[in-house]
Amino acid sequence: MATEILMILEKGIWFGFAALGFGILFNVPQRTLLIIWIMAAAGGLTKLTLMQCNIGIVVATFAGASLVGVLSVYAAHNKHAPPLVFSIPSVIPMIPGAFAYRMMLGLIKLSGTAVSNDTYYQTLAETTSNGLKTMFILMALAIGVAIPMLISRKETIKKIRHKPDPI
Repeated sequence: MATEILMILEKGIWFGFAALGFGILFNVPQRTLLIIWIMAAAGGLTKLTLMQCNIGIVVATFAGASLVGVLSVYAAHNKHAPPLVFSIPSVIPMIPGAFAYRMMLGLIKLSGTAVSNDTYYQTLAETTSNGLKTMFILMALAIGVAIPMLISRKETIKKIRHKPDPI
């Protein structure tokens, strides 16, 4: 049990470093880097902890992304930067690269002539499963990050007044 907790904590730290790399790659302000690291580690820890409790990867990813979305709204107010500066680099480490890779390998295998009739349906089922997991995880990331930002808006776009352009 203790080794599992240490492994989850270690992975959370690596989530933070991966997000830090993406933040630097996206040229975010330097004052936001520590918060991006903390948010990515918290989101990753949430995802991994829920998965350890036998909650599905899609729901766990949604919970981690929602945490990042909520924290990014608060961080945006404190550091005077848009919430996307914090949320996007923080959720990128949660992108399901392994499932997408396996799906592409399955598609390549299915498109070739080397697949026998016995293994065709097995490969098709695995490829479909990996593709659907990839799609649902990406949707969970997008919705989890977007909903806190949409809820926290103080007024709708219809209520925002625009000054007429001078002629």
